Amino acid sequence: MRSVVTYGQPLETEIGYSRACRVGQIVAVTGTAPMAPDGSVAAPGNLYGQSVRCLEIIRDVLNKAGAEMRHVIRTRVFVTDISRWKEAARAHGEVFGEIKPATSFIECSRLINPAWLVEIEADAVID
Repeated sequence: MRSVVTYGQPLETEIGYSRACRVGQIVAVTGTAPMAPDGSVAAPGNLYGQSVRCLEIIRDVLNKAGAEMRHVIRTRVFVTDISRWKEAARAHGEVFGEIKPATSFIECSRLINPAWLVEIEADAVID
């Protein structure tokens, strides 16, 4: 059985995606940007703060899909400046230090919103 989690964001309809998709015990969380609850960019210019916000959203989305952070087996962290990777890694380690999912840090030239410094994906398997 397939189910999706959406947030009602305009890009979900425009692009044709959901925040997360669950099939059986697998939950895939889409690239998650540092969006504040009011739709603005969270922690402008602060890579650590933006990473924290991305991970907060991922936690919420996983919970809505019936999963928890402990179920995460893989993350992908896209940053616009790889020289600052340790800022994102700090936030990642605070959440996943004990869980230790497979992960990648990838530099990309830019994200949809130029103010976004990071976007994070997560895959989970519910045990």
